[in-house]
Amino acid sequence: MQILTGRRALGAVVVLTSAALVTACSAGSSSGGASAGRTDVVVGLTGEPTNLDFTTTSGSAIPQLLMNNVYEGLVTIDQEGEVQPQLAESWKINGDRTEYTFTLHDGVTFSDGSAFTADDVVSSIGRVQDDWTLSLKSKMDVVESVEAVSDTEVVVTLAHPSNAWLFDMGTSVGAMFPDDLSVDLATEAVGTGPYTVEEVATGEHVTLAARDDYWGEAPALTEVTVRYFADANAQANAVRAGDVDMAYNMQAPDLISGLEQDEDLQVIDGTSTGEVLLSLNNARPPFDDLNVRRAVMYAIDRKAVLDTAWAGHGQLIGSMVPPTDPYYQDLTGSYPYDPDRARELLAEAGAENLSITFDVPTRPYAEAVAQVVVSQLKDVGIDAKIVPAEFPAVWLDKVFTEHDYEMSVILHTEARDMLTIFGDPDYYIGYDNPELAQVAERADEGSPDQYVAGMQEVARMIVDDAASDPLFLFPNTVVADAALTGIAANATTESMDLTGLRWSDS
Repeated sequence: MQILTGRRALGAVVVLTSAALVTACSAGSSSGGASAGRTDVVVGLTGEPTNLDFTTTSGSAIPQLLMNNVYEGLVTIDQEGEVQPQLAESWKINGDRTEYTFTLHDGVTFSDGSAFTADDVVSSIGRVQDDWTLSLKSKMDVVESVEAVSDTEVVVTLAHPSNAWLFDMGTSVGAMFPDDLSVDLATEAVGTGPYTVEEVATGEHVTLAARDDYWGEAPALTEVTVRYFADANAQANAVRAGDVDMAYNMQAPDLISGLEQDEDLQVIDGTSTGEVLLSLNNARPPFDDLNVRRAVMYAIDRKAVLDTAWAGHGQLIGSMVPPTDPYYQDLTGSYPYDPDRARELLAEAGAENLSITFDVPTRPYAEAVAQVVVSQLKDVGIDAKIVPAEFPAVWLDKVFTEHDYEMSVILHTEARDMLTIFGDPDYYIGYDNPELAQVAERADEGSPDQYVAGMQEVARMIVDDAASDPLFLFPNTVVADAALTGIAANATTESMDLTGLRWSDS
């Protein structure tokens, strides 16, 4: 089993029990011909979306299901983390990098039958700025104006040059909606993608159906059923039994070695942008004290957390920057495991025999990580009491929205989200560093080299302040029928792109 590392993850590695090693998008071996002629697939996931509206509802589950499958943007992010055309067939950038002229594909329609034009681009960007309620909306603050020149040409003017903006347009904030949108997005999705939402059975599944009038290349599979499981073991058992064809983002690492022995299955360890963050509430005691935060950092043996909680699947990164980002740097040595230093810092802070509450969402990775963290903190004199928080409903309300917590742990999956998490003092982390915003702004406006250097400085500032502890980068483990091909195993954004799936004999 190989976990992808490095500056660019150039495709995921597939492990089959046959002799061949093939890439995730190549043809897998047929599992007894059972897939012959099939035009459907069943995908297993944990973490069900609460509704279909990612413009007002936090969490990655909604864009994971809908982006690229139901909704599309002007651009998309490929499996190597690079920006590629989608609804825009091309674009030009002016000399000072403040004006983007997009040429749109002609003949594109939304699933409600309306034509996609430049007017929809204008309203979609405006909707992010005016109507979105999520902190991600700040990614569109740099846009000064949007003008429809014709039905197929739109000009976006930025207030200043931005190295980040075009990439961000390939994530959920870049999703295109109809100009005259009149539906309730929580229950109805209207996009330009190859699938529509055909059925939502709460607590069970969501069914996507292929569109007959899709503007691009039609997907090979006409029906995708995404089944949601309460726990990772049930998800793993379902793929082993053949009840689902693909278990995406499987969160039962202790079962992987056994699944690798099944000749009818392929196991893929893709990379991701998801950091498992030990979240410290900087805005309230005891973590408003730098020494207490640093004590926690020194008290945690991240390698032991990764090995014990997640069977070594994943990668230590030291900051909220995965290796697929251009400004990645290895900061894993910033806080080496040093319980004695942790005790010294707690003594300096007058925080010996500290008791804290640890709000842990009911997710497999969080519950596994929490047990190890509690044990390690106890060793330095911190008594962390686990308080289970049902995810998503309770955790999103109590921790994320109300900031009513001291310490938590959560998987942040949004691409390039370091500034979203640490650049806003009103975010649930409560980290307030005015200098950080200035450094980040200069970096975004600068040359590509200045962008890299500036964002690396931002990452170091956050680490120096021990704002929270990025424990490890989460792997995107996929277990699938050996005959299923076209698997987009690298989660370079929140999206689970299902559009390339096909059966090898179809």
